[in-house]
Amino acid sequence: MCAERTGRRFRPSWSSSLLFTCLILAFLALGRWQLDRAQQKADIQLQFEQAPSFQVLPEAGKAPRFAHVSLKGRFDPERHMLIDNQLLRGRPGVHVLTPFELDDGRWILVNRGWLPLAPDRQVLPTVPTRSNSQVIGGKLDELYQPGRRIGAPDTVGQDHWPQLLTYPDMDDIAFALGTTLYPLTLLLDEAHSDGFEGRNWKPVNTGAAKHQARALQWFTFVIAALVIWVFLGFRRGSTP
Repeated sequence: MCAERTGRRFRPSWSSSLLFTCLILAFLALGRWQLDRAQQKADIQLQFEQAPSFQVLPEAGKAPRFAHVSLKGRFDPERHMLIDNQLLRGRPGVHVLTPFELDDGRWILVNRGWLPLAPDRQVLPTVPTRSNSQVIGGKLDELYQPGRRIGAPDTVGQDHWPQLLTYPDMDDIAFALGTTLYPLTLLLDEAHSDGFEGRNWKPVNTGAAKHQARALQWFTFVIAALVIWVFLGFRRGSTP
C-alpha cells in the first residue's frame, strides 16, 4: 500500500488578500507619518537649542522663533491673562501672561509660568507682580494655541482683570489692552524671581522618541499582518 502524501500550497483567497493588502498599506502609511512627525519634532528641538541670542528685542518679523532676548522695562501689575487647561504634575492650573512695557515703548506678553487654579473657577489666583524697572530674559515663542477649539471663542474684556482665557488671540488681547503687542510672547527664564512654577520650557510636548516608538509599533503590525496572511493562505491550500 502506498502511503498517502499530504501537500501544502499557498492559496490565499482574494478577499483575504484584499483585506490584508489594505491593512498593510494603512499600517505602512501610519508608520511613515509617525516618522515624519518624529523628524518635525527633532527639527523643532534643534531650533530651540541652537536659536541665537539678542541683547535687545528685534523688530517684529525679524526675530527667529526661540531666540533668547534681554529686555528692560516694567510689568503691568494688574492686567494679566490666565491661560486655562495647563497641567503641572497632574495638577490643573493656568499659565500667567503679563504685559511688559519696554523702555522704548513697545509691549510684549510674558509667560511667567504656572499657577494652580481652584476648583471654583470663579476664584482666580492672585498674581503678585512688581512694577519697578527691571531687566528680564527669555525665549521668544508663538502665543499658545490649544490643539482643538470646542465651544465659543473667548471674549477679552477691558474692565476686569485678571481674565481666564481658553483660546487666547493676540489681536483680541491687544485690543483689550489698548496697545500694539509684539507678535511673539516671551517665555520667562527659569531663574528670574518674578516667575512662577513650570518654567522648564520645552518646544514640544511629545518628543521625537515617542513618535519613533509609535512608528515601530505600526511596522510591527505590518509584519504581523503578513504572517497571518501567509498562514491563512497555506491553511486554505492544504490538500490530503
